[in-house]
Amino acid sequence: MSQALVRIAAGWLLGLMLAVAAAIVAVNLVNNTVASPQQPVREYLDALHDGDGGKALGILRAAVPPGNAAMLDGTALKTASSRLANVNLGDAEERSGNQVVVPVEYTIDGSRLRTEFLLEKTGTEWLFFNTWAFVPSRLPTLDITVVNSSEATVNGVAVNMPSGRNSFAVFYPGEYEASLNGEYFAAPATRATVTSRDVPVAPLNLLTQATKDLKDDVAAKVREFLDGCAADAVKQQKLQPDCPFYFASNNVVKDGTIKWTVTAYPEVSIEPFDGRWVVSPLDGKAKVEALQQNSFTGAWFPLSAEVDFSFTTRLDVAGDTIKVTPLLTY
Repeated sequence: MSQALVRIAAGWLLGLMLAVAAAIVAVNLVNNTVASPQQPVREYLDALHDGDGGKALGILRAAVPPGNAAMLDGTALKTASSRLANVNLGDAEERSGNQVVVPVEYTIDGSRLRTEFLLEKTGTEWLFFNTWAFVPSRLPTLDITVVNSSEATVNGVAVNMPSGRNSFAVFYPGEYEASLNGEYFAAPATRATVTSRDVPVAPLNLLTQATKDLKDDVAAKVREFLDGCAADAVKQQKLQPDCPFYFASNNVVKDGTIKWTVTAYPEVSIEPFDGRWVVSPLDGKAKVEALQQNSFTGAWFPLSAEVDFSFTTRLDVAGDTIKVTPLLTY
């Protein structure tokens, strides 16, 4: 064989070797990027970020447990995922049975957290490229309770709370915030971070309280009742009217001189009790003024006395309507 042919053959062989090496590099590059086990995890996290629950569920290959599905799509899901920051996918860690764990590290509210996803090799494409998928699992649930309310807000979405409780299927990782922001009743926001399907999530308990608007409206109705009662007592000229306050005297009181005024209105406190809302006993002061006659001397002299009083009420709230019913005992 001539030297020219040898040089040509050597050139072809070198080119073939370089092509094979390049092909191997390309296959390894693809298997470490778009065909890597991290790729399904990236797609899953992207679906969460977009609020696309259907896509996320398909990628995760997860069953949905019984419960409310309000957190599995749209605004609620996007909000849960938006609280993740500094997200970093780690190298796959091999497990038995063609399975790997892909760790994801991130921060929520400044805390460094970690979620591990279990994936399995499902085959190859075009003879060389690996295919990976999540090992089928089941979504976790988040239980939420709220005192004396049949509704709440979770991640910006209004949800029903039958008998003050509900259970929500949720994706992970994510953070879920529950609150109650009504005109008359509200509960401070409380949060739960879900990092895994295997780690139990502590329930969120909303401690509902009466708002200032409700207390002010109840106080206004109490004042209206007491002022009306005092006015009726003056009109009827009674020392012992059908009111929470009264005055007892053994002297003769001159008709037309009796005057009642409320000098200290009760402070309103509203608390939950036995599945309803109750107004604590209402304590106040009233003043009676009149002219009275001494039964021994017959002389007239002024009566001016301040009396303490206390009474209870029944509170009924329906939507934006409240009713305060005084409960008087004589």
